[in-house]
Amino acid sequence: MKNIQSVCVFCGSSNKGNQNHHQEAALLGKILAENSIKLVYGGAKVGLMNIVAETVMQHKGHVTGIIPQHLVKMEGQNTNISDLIIVETMHIRKQMMFEKSDAIIVLPGGFGTLDEVFEVLTWKQLDLHDKPIIFVNSHGYWTPFITLIDHLIKENYAHSSHRDLVTFINTAQDIVTALSKEPEPRQPVNVKWV
Repeated sequence: MKNIQSVCVFCGSSNKGNQNHHQEAALLGKILAENSIKLVYGGAKVGLMNIVAETVMQHKGHVTGIIPQHLVKMEGQNTNISDLIIVETMHIRKQMMFEKSDAIIVLPGGFGTLDEVFEVLTWKQLDLHDKPIIFVNSHGYWTPFITLIDHLIKENYAHSSHRDLVTFINTAQDIVTALSKEPEPRQPVNVKWV
């Protein structure tokens, strides 16, 4: 895990989600700060996103938020973080979040989270990067996604080796162990094509 100095966290912006997911987000934030792993996230002041960021800050960690201008009014920018970057588009936001992180962690979320995940997962499938992508399957939230992956493989729209593109853990408590088990990167990120 020596090369994992920062992680990008994809997660929900809803405040209405399962309270167990809120606790998991706070636990992840605490663990990241305690292990001196910088957080890169979407910059908003709502939902699980805000819980992770605020917890990292409370534990003296470092947080970089990246938010597009049009979401500042909708979700509110978090000014209580180390660095806040306001960008023009969602695409630029995703690109910067990816470039500033050594690994991707996925907590429960909705369409936005899925959009972010599928993009980096596709890039990994195309061998444009080999950053770890780790899903925290908090209270079984991502189990239907695991089933979908198996279905894609069964129907021959994905190869069985594609299961290895992602890692699933049951709780944020396991994140440091999961990151330490990830192989060292084989290649630099091909930013030109990402």
